This record gives sequence, structure tokens and C-alpha cells, in this order.
Amino acid sequence: MSIDARLRERAARVVPGGMYGHLNAALHGSGYPQFFVRGEGCRQFDADGREYVDLMCSWGPIILGHRHPAVEAAVAARLAEGDCLNGPGPVYVELAELMVETIPQADWVMFSKNGTDATTQALMVARAATGRAKVLVAHGSYHGADPWCTPSTAGTTPADRADLVEYTYNDLASAEAAAARAEGPAGSDVAAIIVTPFKHDSFEDQELAAPEFARGLRALADRLGAALVIDDVRGGWRLDLGGSWEPLGVRPDLYAFSKAMANGHPIAAVTGVDALRDAAQTIYSTGSFWFNAAPMAAAKATIETLHAVDGVALMERAGTRLREGLAAQAAAHGFTVNQTGPVQIPWLSFAGDATLEKGMFWSSACLEEGVYLHPWHNWFVSAAHTDADIDRALQGTDAAFARLRARFGAD
Repeated sequence: MSIDARLRERAARVVPGGMYGHLNAALHGSGYPQFFVRGEGCRQFDADGREYVDLMCSWGPIILGHRHPAVEAAVAARLAEGDCLNGPGPVYVELAELMVETIPQADWVMFSKNGTDATTQALMVARAATGRAKVLVAHGSYHGADPWCTPSTAGTTPADRADLVEYTYNDLASAEAAAARAEGPAGSDVAAIIVTPFKHDSFEDQELAAPEFARGLRALADRLGAALVIDDVRGGWRLDLGGSWEPLGVRPDLYAFSKAMANGHPIAAVTGVDALRDAAQTIYSTGSFWFNAAPMAAAKATIETLHAVDGVALMERAGTRLREGLAAQAAAHGFTVNQTGPVQIPWLSFAGDATLEKGMFWSSACLEEGVYLHPWHNWFVSAAHTDADIDRALQGTDAAFARLRARFGAD
């Protein structure tokens, strides 16, 4: 047995199902390793010593590359002095100041640990400010793993999602209709409209936000007296350091950030406008490890480094090179593919592949060629992906396309 197989066998005895959630490699396709032991730059190494060009970036948190020196030095310095203390370190203030300086929308910041913490916290602030209950949310949109935002699964009840009213992403008329359905005896009961900066539902092609849709949601929130919340957990820090809708000229009342904020260290944040400052002070939202100094030091170093190296431009370059290379390879091998989403957060699907049979086969073939990507979840590139790294990845994807053609034939 491989080391990975032995670890799975042991895990099955002490963990329900051996593994759970989106990191469960049993869901990904044949050959995917479950356990990893090392990351370096844009490479990962599994428990059996196999090396991969990492196009998942640990599902988004790695933005500067694994074990980035500036980030790890900042963390080591904090750990040497103390991490979990009776209160936050001075870096708490320094990080908050840096975020307010970096994000034009931000007048204040609240910290937590996970993306789910941040989206939940943002809705609490919106409800505290408005005294209302309902939240408009795009159908199928992922906002975390708490019962209120997790699609109906074991352990949740319909009541957990009773205050959500769905609309269709990029369909402003459907958002208007959802707002109408949320009318109560005293008028609108909408506390917030929550939206991702682009549509990134699993198993589906991604979809960029139409500018008129973004502007329309902003206007709708203003008309309703509700808070516009952008869940920038997945897109944050890769598309624009000022927030993912900053290039569209649309600023929310509340931004939710996490994932890439600290290059793999656990932290999340909500940024808000002054009009919601008093409401934010009234909510009760905390955690035992929310004020640890080391992750805050990591976040500060990450944001400073992204500024210094123009990280967004580096990721855009790498993502563009990857997208153009994949397009040329697919055409050469006779496949029609869809490449969707921002180039920094890409995904590839095969035309007519409703069951993802081709996608699963191709991604598993990529894995065997030393390229780690995913068949039904969007990928990520980092500022550590150089031209040479992308070319190495394309070498593997090209071989995978050849194997796909041998298995299925050209389109």
C-alpha cells in the first residue's frame, strides 16, 4: 500500500468517513492524493513524494506561493514573542489601518478566521443596522459552510434558510422580483443583498458580473435601504487589491474577505462603511483564536508584498498564459472547451460534458502528469507562477489532452 492509502485506512477508523468536506479526495476523481507533506512556491508534494504544479493553491489561500519568505518571517517573529495572548498584539491595529488604506470602500475592519465567519458576520451587521431579516442571495451561490448558507444537507433544516430569498445571478429583474417577495406588512424586510463578485458555482461554467448587474444591485440596495454585501472570500486579493468590484466602479456597504488574505494563515475580515459602524459595535461575534497575532502578521506581510510586487498583474500574466496555452492545446487535439472566470481564477470544462466524464478523466490524467487542478471546482493561480511554471503545467495538460483523445476521440 502507498503511504497515502495507509493514512486513509487509519483515518477511516478515527474520523467519520475518513475525510469530509471539499478536501475529500474521494470526490475528485481517480488517483487524487489525500495527504500532502510540503509546499514550495507553486509546487506541492504529496505523502508519497510526488510533485505537482499547484493550480489549486490550497483551494485559494496561497497567493504568493507556499512558504513565502516575507510572510513566514513575519509569522516566526510573532510566534517567538507570543501568538494567542489575553488580547491582540499591536499588529491588530496595523493590519486594520493597512486594510482601510488599501480598500477604498473600507472605513473599518472586523477580524475573524474563516470565510464563513466573515459572510455570517456581514449579515449580522446588516440585520443589526436595518432591524430586518431577509437576505437576497443568488441561486446556487456558495457563501460558506454554516447551516444558513449550506444547501440542504443532513443536519440542516429548512428553517435555517427561511430568511433567504433567491435571485438569478446576472439577472437584475430576478433580483427585483426577489425584493418584491420579501415585502412585509411594514414594507421591505430586506436587510442585505449578498453577491459574489463573479459566479463561481461548482460544476458550472463561471460567469463574470455584467457591469449593469453590479450597478443595478447597488441601486436596488440603496432603494430598499438594505446593505449590499460582496462575498469576496474567493476573489479577494487576486482581482483588485481594493476589492473585486472596484474596477466596475461599484462599492458595497460590506466586503467579506478570507482565503488569500494571509497566504495560507487562518484569518478573515469584514470591511464596512461608516454608516454601519455603530451597528457593527452592537453584534456579538467572537472566537477563541480570532485575535491571534501571527495570522495578522501574515496578512499584513501578504498585503504589503502584493503591493510591492504588483501581485495582481503577476497573476493576470500567469493566468493569461495558461488560458491561451490550454486553448491552443484543446484545438490541436480536437476538443471544444469553455474557459471561464477571471484568468487568475480559471476553470476549464468540455462542451457537451454534462456528466463531467471527460473533465474527470482529463483532470486525473493531468494529475498523473504532475499538474494538480480540479474537475468541478475553479482553480487558482498565484504570484509565484512564473512563465516557466506555467509552461511546465502546459506540458502536463498537453499530454493529458492526448490521453483524452486516445480514450474518447476528438469532438
